[in-house]
Amino acid sequence: MRVLIFGATGMIGQGVLRECLFAPDVELVQTVGRASTGVQNAKLREVIQADLFDISAYEGELRGFDACFFCLGVASTGMTEQAYTRLTFELTTTIALTLSRLNPAMTFVYVSGSGTDSSEKGRMMWARVKGRTENALLRMPFRAAYMFRPGFIVPLHGIQSKTRMYRVFYATLMPILPILHRFFPRSILTTEELGRAMLLAARQAPARRVLETGDLRDLLS
Repeated sequence: MRVLIFGATGMIGQGVLRECLFAPDVELVQTVGRASTGVQNAKLREVIQADLFDISAYEGELRGFDACFFCLGVASTGMTEQAYTRLTFELTTTIALTLSRLNPAMTFVYVSGSGTDSSEKGRMMWARVKGRTENALLRMPFRAAYMFRPGFIVPLHGIQSKTRMYRVFYATLMPILPILHRFFPRSILTTEELGRAMLLAARQAPARRVLETGDLRDLLS
């Protein structure tokens, strides 16, 4: 399997990248992002592009992939709906439309979030925009598209969030995270489990297209 990862330097992307590099059935992992992952591996190829909206600059590197794990995302705090829509809906759908044209047999996995609003009419701005993005992706002509809606995510293997506020939050909770994970397994996933779930979706093509944390847990079982 040949895998494409967008956002491999973020917390979730780092976890997915790690699992892909360990997976024996993954022959190539190509990351696309604004910065290098800093990872050295024979299976890894990186495309570094400052402006991801300028797809013409890297479109030639997007052919021949079986799966795309789309982990790009920004926090909505302090952003206008217009700005958040541009970086969430417009960027994601622009890239996805290109990928569906170049790789119609591809499985596309989008990391959304718990609380996403599929009606696109709710009170929470970020949830409406995420819902609009999900709905657009589900209409695209991929082999299959999956919307992952994880809730609380536990970083493992030295992985850290790029957002300082989240790093402080995780550092404070780290002593009790294993306990929370044990007692609330259907509410919490690790970065390792999320990466494994993405690979399973690409391999098995489950019928359910929108997967909450509990659904992802079922996929892993």
